[in-house]
Amino acid sequence: MEKVKRRRGYTRVSPKHQVTLPVDAMTRAGVRAGDRLRVTARETGEIVLELADDPVEAFAGALTGIFPAGYLDRIRDEWR
Repeated sequence: MEKVKRRRGYTRVSPKHQVTLPVDAMTRAGVRAGDRLRVTARETGEIVLELADDPVEAFAGALTGIFPAGYLDRIRDEWR
């Protein structure tokens, strides 16, 4: 069986609708394995992948300093 030479920067859609993204494109875009991506179609033949926002990461630590020292410990003690 003859090996098919692939063109750099191109990929193919599998029968399961999966694609493999070229490493150099992922690196330039700052996308890493495991990242969540939002997929949108702008027009015929154009699909856009964008890093999805992570609300936990965006708001983690946002309320630091809102409560006085020891307040949350007192509230937790009420649960026991």
